[in-house]
This record gives sequence, C-alpha cells and structure tokens, in this order.
Amino acid sequence: MSGINRWLLPDGVDELLPPEAWSVELLRRSLLDLFSSYGYELVTPPLIEYLESLLTGTGNDLELQTFKVTDQLTGRMMGLRGDITPQVARIDSHLLKSTGVSRLCYADNVLHTRPAHTMTSRSPLQLGCELFGEASAAADMEVISLMVETLALAGVNELHIDLAHVGIYRGLVETSGLSAKDQSTLFDSLSRKSLPELSALAEHVAEGGEIVRTIRDIAELSGGTGALEKIRESVAQLKLSNNAVVMSAIDDLDAIKVQLQQRFPHVEIGFDFCELRGYSYHTGVMFAAYTPSYGYALAKGGRYDDIGKEFGESRPATGFSADLKALARVSGLQVRQASEDVVAPYGVSADLLGAVKQLRATRRVIQRLSAQDNSNYGCRFELCKNGEDWKVIAL
Repeated sequence: MSGINRWLLPDGVDELLPPEAWSVELLRRSLLDLFSSYGYELVTPPLIEYLESLLTGTGNDLELQTFKVTDQLTGRMMGLRGDITPQVARIDSHLLKSTGVSRLCYADNVLHTRPAHTMTSRSPLQLGCELFGEASAAADMEVISLMVETLALAGVNELHIDLAHVGIYRGLVETSGLSAKDQSTLFDSLSRKSLPELSALAEHVAEGGEIVRTIRDIAELSGGTGALEKIRESVAQLKLSNNAVVMSAIDDLDAIKVQLQQRFPHVEIGFDFCELRGYSYHTGVMFAAYTPSYGYALAKGGRYDDIGKEFGESRPATGFSADLKALARVSGLQVRQASEDVVAPYGVSADLLGAVKQLRATRRVIQRLSAQDNSNYGCRFELCKNGEDWKVIAL
C-alpha cells in the first residue's frame, strides 16, 4: 500500500476537525443540559456487545447495519452497535428495573455497515432521549416537545413534523384477510408509495380488496393536517370489526396535532401514512422532523412498547434520536467564538500565571511557549502588563 493510500479513511467514515469538533462538542453539552432540565438521566452503554443482546427487540432490524466481530476471550459473536435505543431499553428493563417512569438520555457514537442515506456517514454521533413506564399520549407529547426544543437549540428554525401511527395500517391489515404473501406485497408497495401497485393488488386479491383500496386512498391523502379527517371518514365507511382500534389511533394523532399547534405554532405539521420504518417494533405514534435545507429526517422517533419484554419486562416506551453531526452542520452555529480568544506572553511568574488562570475561567487563553514566540495564534486580544496589573487589550 502506498504512503498516500495508507492514511485514507474507509468510505463513509468521517472525522471531526477544528473548529467543527468543538462546535459539535459544545452543542452536545448544551443539548444534554436541555435533557437534564426535563429530568433525563445520562447513560453511556458500551460500543460493543454480544449479538444476542445487541440485536434484540428494536435491534433485530439492524442486523444488516451491524459490524460483527469475534470475541477473542469467549469465541462468541459480538457487534458494534448501530443504534443506542435497544441498549437503553436493556438498561431500563434489566439493570435499573424501575417500576415507575424512567427518563434516560445519551450522546455517543454508533457505526453502520452502510450509510443510512446520502447525507450522512457510517459513523454518526447519535443523541436522543427515551421515556419508559408511561403509555399515555402525554409521554409522546413530552418526547416530541423535547425533539422540537432540541432542533431549536441547534439553530434549526424552519421545521416540519410528519406524524404517523402504526395502529392505522396494522388495524386495517389485521381485518383484511390477506395472505402473508399479499401482506408483504402491500407493505412493500406502500413503503415505496407506489399507488399503481396498490391499485393492481386491490384488483388481484381474492378478499381484502376494499381494505387495500382504502390503504391506497389513505396513502394518497398523506400531507396537511386536513388529511386526518378525510382518513377518519374513509375508515368509518368500512365498518371494521376492530374499528375502535383504528379510530383510537386516529384520535391519538389528532390530540398530538392539536397540542403541537398550541405549543409550537411556528412548526408546520403534516401526516405521512406511508411511513412504515420500524414497523416491526413500533407500536403507536411515529414522528419525524424535517427542514428545507436537509433532504432527510433530522430527528425521528416513536412509541415502541414491546421492546422491554425481550430483556425481562415489557414496559411502555417512547423516544427520539438524531445525528448530532448532522444537526451541527445543518444549523451552521458557531458555538465557540474564536474572536474572543486571548494570547498571553511567555513567563512563569506567579502574577502572570495567576492572571492567566483567572482569565481562563471565562475565556480561552493561549500562552506563548518562549520569549522568542511572537505568534498571536489567531487571537484578537492580548494579555499585557499595565503597571502592576494585567490587562486584556485588542491586538
């Protein structure tokens, strides 16, 4: 391997350099302070775990995204985490064993075998919050509100939130009478928003055609807040045996929409009933946040009540996550202002070192390393002796 190629990073793996690394880190600190103000406790799960633990519950969908290695101590297979959410669920259920409400947050690296999309890397810095032990819409609303405040603190001003609920699709399919093969075809077509394929499936199936057509119509209605009432009317006409379940999901979305409009009138709200990501583990409302300058969801989350049972106890759960690197790049925030940096002269006197220490409590101070060192290190201010005192003056 040539010297030029030896130091190349793998495709899709990035690193943070100055000043971006400081901006990301200081944003991380600010967001963790925000989470703490809501009562969320910080956890730091390990980067690597045994596969049977790492790919449990939510993690089952992550198998293709997980790097796998052999533990040299035991010979067992291990995985480098691709998502922190299942690890936090394990901590809540298996280690903390709380019987009440538990609020946990995290901010750490994950690794993916492939980038999730074209605007991210294979080494995101995942940040998020998970709320366990409360099944009410109030818990979902707290998490969504925290997601909105997270993006606001990161400087994302134009925000659109898409809402969905797996109960609508699941309730319709469960009463459709479709075969497993036809259900798979339906799921695939809906995920790709292929309305012609849905129409063709409705004509092909022996039974359940009316429900397939309703799902197609619902997919076509995805959009603004007015779509919800039209969907309610479409479902009411079907007179399903589990109509109450589907209507309850619609009511949950309506209640969240109303509260979001009251709390965050500047946020645009819509519905995307083709959104089936994580369908196998989500159990209720799902949400994703977008901004015009970024072609993918900046943050996303939802309810996943059943994951805890894989670790010993099934507990209600809801949460959201985001890639902190993407947040920092989209926001364009310059968290640390280098224009306030101060350069100090070389010296070891007690009064100089005392002045430097005192100044470092509020500003960044770079001290020269020798009497011949005349560099200003990019600073716009200098610490100078003025009589008996040390003063900061503009360069």
